[in-house]
Amino acid sequence: MPLFEGIRASTVQTDRLLANVLTRTGAGAGGPAVVFVHGNVSSSLFWQPIMLALPDDVDAYAIDLRGFGGSEGAPVDASRGVRDFSDDVYSVVRELGLGPVHLVGWSMGGGVVMQYALDYPVASITLQAPVSPYGFGGTRLDGTRLTTDDAGTGGGGVNPGFVAALEAGDTSRENPLGPWSVYKGSYVAAGFVSEHEDTWVESMLSTATGPENYPGDSVPSENWPGFAAGARGVLNTMSPGNFNVSAIAELAIKPPVLWVRGDADAIVSDGSAFDLNFLGQAGVIPGWPGQEKAPAQQMLAQTRAVLESYAAKGGRYSEEVFAGSGHSPALEQPERFVELLVAHVRGA
Repeated sequence: MPLFEGIRASTVQTDRLLANVLTRTGAGAGGPAVVFVHGNVSSSLFWQPIMLALPDDVDAYAIDLRGFGGSEGAPVDASRGVRDFSDDVYSVVRELGLGPVHLVGWSMGGGVVMQYALDYPVASITLQAPVSPYGFGGTRLDGTRLTTDDAGTGGGGVNPGFVAALEAGDTSRENPLGPWSVYKGSYVAAGFVSEHEDTWVESMLSTATGPENYPGDSVPSENWPGFAAGARGVLNTMSPGNFNVSAIAELAIKPPVLWVRGDADAIVSDGSAFDLNFLGQAGVIPGWPGQEKAPAQQMLAQTRAVLESYAAKGGRYSEEVFAGSGHSPALEQPERFVELLVAHVRGA
């Protein structure tokens, strides 16, 4: 793996899996422990710049989820939502003897962090461009499901050309469906340039593919667009019938929540380019049945509503919008992200 100077990788065997964990060299300062959880089609490698920028007295860990990075490619049971992932993270935290940690989750990892907080004690929560508490696609503003089979969500919604590029280890810059093009077009805002783009592509290429991993399986549906969520694999973990973490608003002990997002996010927004209902509304996918049956998911509004309920019931949260950033504020504006994160952790 392309590790930055000052970062080391180690394997941690838990009762659930063999996990790859990144830490900073010299870790163990005895200060607050921050655990970073990556998003879909990525790995812990994306967190290296932020880990290195943290103060010396903060212990930083980044864990590869199953089927990503250097962790074991164990199958994903999507019927449990993201619990295979969150239980794995907890098993690593427990094996390392860290106790309640400060969790940072990006995109799908934000969902993992919220599920973790429902099941295990945490010190604080930081959500970077998180999946909605009601999953990805197929819900109305209040979280109710559009169809009983979650049509148009899950493993069937991925372009097979992208999966083929992952399987082929495609690092080219010519393939519009390859990881580099997807990174440039979706992970970051237009015009953003990083000297580490080859590392980010290598991180994406570490994704295990297939029906048990990414993207997962799907089943036929009588509802538009003709397929529905399956029970296996990564994308089905976030289908609304499998995933709903809105109960965080009911937690008896509410850790403080920091929500960071970019205002140019193409993946998680109220008009996501990855929401098939939004694409149908835009005319990109034919046969859209209309606003009443298939409205675009209001992802940001859903997250805000759940966090407002969280605050109304005794918790506290803040929403920080990074102007000009896409789906990866920590990459695009790292100084601001670190400043917010450190203040959040110290104030927890």
